[in-house]
Amino acid sequence: MATPFDETLAFDGETDGAQENERRVRDGFWRKLGTGASRLPFAEEATAAYYCALDHDTPSRVRVALFGALAYFLLPMDAVPDLFPALGFTDDAAVIAATLNLLAGHITPAHREAARSALDRIRCR
Repeated sequence: MATPFDETLAFDGETDGAQENERRVRDGFWRKLGTGASRLPFAEEATAAYYCALDHDTPSRVRVALFGALAYFLLPMDAVPDLFPALGFTDDAAVIAATLNLLAGHITPAHREAARSALDRIRCR
């Protein structure tokens, strides 16, 4: 089922390269969730942040911060590599939590519902 967040959009004044980066984040985000990350305790928050970042009504500065946090989540080798069981995602969770604390007012019930629906679909596979 399509959501209002499915269409590609760009930040104000962006070039084609920025649209390519958005596509990479979209592809990488769903791939990461499909490999088991959808069961992480912060998966719903990360997915709600993802939808917020794609929302036309979210200010550009907020979208930039959210995409930055999500990009960190996608990096396989970061401060604590995701390969370490139990510890590998703690830094990712901290970055997402800190970003969401700063920007929580921009994540709407629609973003959270889209996140729950997407995760339910992934988890049922």
